[in-house]
Amino acid sequence: MTIRRPTVRAVMAEKPGLATHQSAARKALARKVLLASACLCAVALAACQRPTGDFGRPTPSVIHDTLMPQVGSELAVARGEPMSRFNLTDDEREMRDRGWTLIRPPATEDWIEGTRTELIRTRILPETANKLDPDRYYSYLRSDKYRSSEVRYDKVAADALSDAELVPPFCEVATRVMAADEERLRALGRRDISTKEELAGAQARVWENRRYLDWASQALRYRLVSYRNAIDALEIETPSHNKVWDANVAWKKLAAEVVLLEKGCEAINRYGQEEETRRSRIYSNWGTERPAPVK
Repeated sequence: MTIRRPTVRAVMAEKPGLATHQSAARKALARKVLLASACLCAVALAACQRPTGDFGRPTPSVIHDTLMPQVGSELAVARGEPMSRFNLTDDEREMRDRGWTLIRPPATEDWIEGTRTELIRTRILPETANKLDPDRYYSYLRSDKYRSSEVRYDKVAADALSDAELVPPFCEVATRVMAADEERLRALGRRDISTKEELAGAQARVWENRRYLDWASQALRYRLVSYRNAIDALEIETPSHNKVWDANVAWKKLAAEVVLLEKGCEAINRYGQEEETRRSRIYSNWGTERPAPVK
């Protein structure tokens, strides 16, 4: 007596739902494999930091501006994070370009942290992976063999002052972006009918802008700690009274700019002092502010 085993085709014919389920499973698996492959390619391509040009600003790059953000968008959606498909406004693009100079690690030689920061910026890695070691800046600083030990103080002071000068322009464009976000939400509320895509896209874009602003504040706080650790370590390793003073002055200036950014980029009068009112020159001696000489 011969027993025939049922063929795969016969089983599929008896259970059509099984074929549909397996087909969907294969498609889902293929999508995951494709996404993982793209992610690995992006990680391999991101082995170097984001290319920068003059004044630390990013230079155009197809890999860092197109390929990696596309992969990061899919991964962000898979993680359940808000993701907007809206086009960036000019101010939103400028805020991201200016913020990059503040977000990237202060030590340009630190390509490991620079690569990880770039993966977080393009959302390939989640924001929770942004855990930096503030002592890395001093490690790279002391590894450079300068002819004079005081040059390291000058380097810290120059880096702190450079960062401080970057905050006001960033605040200016960030303020415009926040104002545009409020207008975006008001315009959405005035509409009687809005699609789910519009509502989700607007809310996600506002979240992304707020997230980037908070990230810039956190990055500046990290730089403050890094510079503070470097100054304290230099004072022990290579003491220099005059240079310590200069470095501390630069650090305090950066700290003031960080406070300004964390308060929403709004300038405040800390001591409530009234600003001096300039006197008019219309009804007094023109351009001299003093009586005419008498013979």
